[in-house]
Amino acid sequence: MTRIDGPRLPATGGPATALVVFLHGYGADGNDLIDIGAAWQPHLPGVAFVSPHAPEPCAMSPMGRQWFPLTLRDDTERWRGVVHARPALDAFLDAERDRLGVTDDRIVLVGFSQGTMMALHVGLRRPALAAIVGYSGLLAGPEHLDEATARPKVTLIHGDQDQVLPVQFTFAAASALGAAGIPAEFHVSKGIGHGIDQRGLVLGLETVAGALGIALPRR
Repeated sequence: MTRIDGPRLPATGGPATALVVFLHGYGADGNDLIDIGAAWQPHLPGVAFVSPHAPEPCAMSPMGRQWFPLTLRDDTERWRGVVHARPALDAFLDAERDRLGVTDDRIVLVGFSQGTMMALHVGLRRPALAAIVGYSGLLAGPEHLDEATARPKVTLIHGDQDQVLPVQFTFAAASALGAAGIPAEFHVSKGIGHGIDQRGLVLGLETVAGALGIALPRR
């Protein structure tokens, strides 16, 4: 099993009482999302942030990383991929939890694209996490949701102009999660492609803060 690591931001205001883990998309690396942590950090005292690099070099982007090979041919490929990548991510989450001395219910997973696939797969099968935020992604293997052991808060955010993973994937994920008794909210970002806009970042921050019991200033 490949060990993974990536950039970190320490908690402000004292020892960490919670952890946000960013899971990047196909062909990127941990540096791609850690800046979101820097933007959220002033609003989330006591929260540490980490953005691990996926375990494999990306076949289509030699400078990037992948959680698993991805051609988007079918869901069988994606299901096999998340299952294969899960042990490395689980081991990383265990190590970060123990290093910081936090509990699982103080951990939030935030994924983008392929990272959302990993966040949903792993996050629903661990001891109950605080929340999962998924941007521009999909749920791999919805027929396997009977394996889910946790019911964290799930928020899915997707651009309606996404040509890589169309927004219908989020509609399908929310429907499958709801049918399995896992309530999921979803938000559609108008005019946004395969990316995250400012409104999406605010919604993600609100989800994280709410799940961790942190009050945000009223806007």
